[in-house]
Amino acid sequence: MMYGFRFILFSLSCILVFCSWILQGQSYDLILKNGIVVDPKNKIHSKKDIGIKDGKIIAVSNTIKENVSKKIIDVSGMYVCPGLIDLHTHVFVGNNTETFANGINSISPDDFTLKAGVTTVVDAGTSGYRNFPLFKSQVIDKSKTRILAFLNIAANGMTGDSLQEDIHTMNADSASSIAIQFPGQIVGIKIGHIEKYHGEEPFNLALDAANQIHKPLFVECHLPFISMTRQLDKMRQGDIITHSYEEIKEREPILDSTGKLRDYILKAREKGILFDLGHGGAGFWFSQAIPAIRQGLLVNSFGTDMHRFSVNAGMKDLLNVMSKFMAMGLSLDQVVERATCFPAKSIHREDLGSLSIGNVADIAVISIRNGQFGYFDAGGNKIMGSNKLECELTIRNGQVVWDLNGLNAKPFKNTK
Repeated sequence: MMYGFRFILFSLSCILVFCSWILQGQSYDLILKNGIVVDPKNKIHSKKDIGIKDGKIIAVSNTIKENVSKKIIDVSGMYVCPGLIDLHTHVFVGNNTETFANGINSISPDDFTLKAGVTTVVDAGTSGYRNFPLFKSQVIDKSKTRILAFLNIAANGMTGDSLQEDIHTMNADSASSIAIQFPGQIVGIKIGHIEKYHGEEPFNLALDAANQIHKPLFVECHLPFISMTRQLDKMRQGDIITHSYEEIKEREPILDSTGKLRDYILKAREKGILFDLGHGGAGFWFSQAIPAIRQGLLVNSFGTDMHRFSVNAGMKDLLNVMSKFMAMGLSLDQVVERATCFPAKSIHREDLGSLSIGNVADIAVISIRNGQFGYFDAGGNKIMGSNKLECELTIRNGQVVWDLNGLNAKPFKNTK
């Protein structure tokens, strides 16, 4: 009798030890299996598994055993990329009509980003030092998408009225003070959309603020009071200019009348100034982009200038922009790096934009559709492409936040 009791205790003990071993063996919360990892920063373009635990990437390996994970998602035939970064957006959405700052011309990022594989956006100066705290509490803190920001030198950001033009409220010390107060969100200073003549003072104030916080100046070059040549001359290495392939009357295009890149554009690139796309509704023209790329000026980042109007025009979303550039001849690796590690480096956030071990698990799983697809620019001009990128799965901070075809779902079993 005593022997039988001891045998039962021994058996229970073995079962508990085995269960404990099994639980300890579950080293991952999620494994993405059999995907083609495209991670330009780490120079990876090959089939690998990715292991995720506690919201972090803890393994990138040729094979990870399936019995060590709570969840397995098979992504065979798909491309596994770092979560995409959109460097130029307007997401300070609110109820003010006819404005971007706290207004309806901005958009709620989660409605558009996650389904496109975008896990991080940078708001391009929609807020200024007076209303950034509202932006943070109202939008940034409530969004699944990571939101960073260039702080506008205009105190109230992009209000589209006399406040935006009021040079007396532009203050480098006030802007830098707010940027220092929110270092986790503010990645630089922005100047743009100032239409009245103020000389160079607004630009100098923005540059002063950027110098104070040791972060980039983001220049939206619609500044009629200071020439493009002068803007680029004053900008520093690592500063960013957007709307690179634009062709509108408000600014001088990067190509001269013969279709040649202007000398001062080439000098700016050699100086280390970074060129952002800034597609928007009117910011992208094939007539500028295709000749410029052929002459060696390929943008550093694919900022979409995402807002209420551009998402319903030729831009649509970041994946559509990437697909458009593939139709123009770029490789998959080239478009991925301009949506991941390149923008991350430009805003001094190299903890983002790659699948490095220890990084937060922000991941985009992308498929490539084959067929005939049309891509058009701000002038209504179209080119055709044979590929289109489509986001199958988006993971933000280790959690699935977008699932196009139910990769993360269980098969339905009809028990009736």
